Amino acid sequence: MTTAKDMMHPGAQWIPAHETLDRAAQLMRELDVGALPIADSDERLTGILTDRDIVVGCVAQGHDPSKITAGEMAQGTPRWIDSNADVDEVLMEMQSHQIRRLPVIEDKRLVGIISEADLARHLTEIQIAGWAERVYSND
Repeated sequence: MTTAKDMMHPGAQWIPAHETLDRAAQLMRELDVGALPIADSDERLTGILTDRDIVVGCVAQGHDPSKITAGEMAQGTPRWIDSNADVDEVLMEMQSHQIRRLPVIEDKRLVGIISEADLARHLTEIQIAGWAERVYSND
């Protein structure tokens, strides 16, 4: 059985909720990623910040990314998956919430993240097509 841990990109890093968006963008560049999980002071997941969030939710609205924190951008209930979850559970979580990146948690700690690229490496073409149809639909 393939698990979330088998599929994930290991070594994902948190960004503390108090960090500014300009620092988040720098970290994304350094890590060559488009998203960072946001953690509170207890290292609990509070959300996920994407490069698009920074551009559309901050810069395009005329706000200064050096004055807005990652925590201020966190919206809604953060989604995650246990490292032992199987492929079907991963797909269901991503599809039902129409998300493209899914943090993987083990013993209450971030151990990785599953992205579209990770899915492409581990799923069949039929599984990928079904996932994309559900995640990208406007329903």
